[in-house]
Amino acid sequence: MATLYTHQGQNVRRTWLLMTSFFILIIAIGYIFARIYGNPNILYIFVIFSVGMNIVSYWYSDKIALSLAKAHPATREQYFDFYTLVENLSITAGLPMPKIFVIEDQSPNAFATGRDKNHSVIAVTTGLLSIMNKIELEGVVAHEMSHIGNKDMLVSTVAVVLAGFISIVSDMMIRATFFGSRDDDNRGGGIFAIIGIILAILAPIFATLIQLAISRKREYLADASGALLTRYPEGLASALEKLETYGRPMKAQSGAIAHLYIANPLGSGSFKKKASILFSTHPPLEERIKILRSM
Repeated sequence: MATLYTHQGQNVRRTWLLMTSFFILIIAIGYIFARIYGNPNILYIFVIFSVGMNIVSYWYSDKIALSLAKAHPATREQYFDFYTLVENLSITAGLPMPKIFVIEDQSPNAFATGRDKNHSVIAVTTGLLSIMNKIELEGVVAHEMSHIGNKDMLVSTVAVVLAGFISIVSDMMIRATFFGSRDDDNRGGGIFAIIGIILAILAPIFATLIQLAISRKREYLADASGALLTRYPEGLASALEKLETYGRPMKAQSGAIAHLYIANPLGSGSFKKKASILFSTHPPLEERIKILRSM
């Protein structure tokens, strides 16, 4: 039976795999750069950059995600019902209470972030708070609490930073390859320039694969664990139904953190969502609702 802690070890190993893959990719790009320009110092710079970005992704990815979402802290006085609901579910789940953030957006959505259970955050939109009743909101919070207990948000938030910086480095490499001056004499610079261009083109695809590596199964698991926590699957099923029906895209969208949300921030009815459903990190809401109601 699924529990809050079913796949903790797997997600920790997945996080290390992502960070190691990022390190290897950046070193490979640095090596190609060094060969193109005949300057080994470039490789050393990329090594330092790669190590630094791994540290940033682990320690500060939650702050970056909250900044991209334009979230602000929620006080107990201002959001008393929401605050006490999270407090009670934390006790039930046996987890430290996460920090509470609110996003000023009429589109209903929510996500959890943070590197571990002692540094976790749950963020919800004002739209979610306005349309959910207490039972539905409890289902959503239990879902996000399950991500925290299962350490899903560790691998998710690390992916936010790593995927973003891979795209930045790729863009830098393409510009430098086309517009920079390079040392082609007796170094195979032309061949490495071609390899560099290919690698730069493939790097964003790799970044996307990093986010797709965060399996859809984690959403199914969080749904099941959340239902187990509240002992009432219908609460979350009803909440997901409202998310599907509402369908309005969020104002502040960022592809880097789209996979963190409980529902697609592009909206349930968007063409982009339908066109990319096979490549989505989220399973269809209707399928999740069906499974919850079969429990």
